[in-house]
Amino acid sequence: QVQLVESGGGLVQAGGSLRLSCAASARSFSTVAMGWFRQATGKEREFVAGISWRGGTTNYAASVKDRFSISRDNTKNTMSLQMDSLKPEDTAVYFCAAARTRLPSGWPKEYDYWGQGTQVTVSS
Repeated sequence: QVQLVESGGGLVQAGGSLRLSCAASARSFSTVAMGWFRQATGKEREFVAGISWRGGTTNYAASVKDRFSISRDNTKNTMSLQMDSLKPEDTAVYFCAAARTRLPSGWPKEYDYWGQGTQVTVSS
């Protein structure tokens, strides 16, 4: 069982930055890919970014590419999402998730464990 806890959400003005963190409870965290998803009110959960088990492969949703950066530190069982140039449409609850594979996927069903989420609100 892997427990994931997100932190770092908050309220920021458009154009600003936030850094989200995800802390994992188990060492097995370092053997699987990780991902960030988000869900805005009234919308389905969508993929934001993913990173492979060693961090060598990353992928991003087109809407955040060149603005967001995902990273991980397997020595600390943590993962981060640096979000720059934030837009009001980035407003959502952000979730970190642990996959069952070593390469990241954009499909939520490929992820076995989820955090509770952290709210990100971007004002215009």
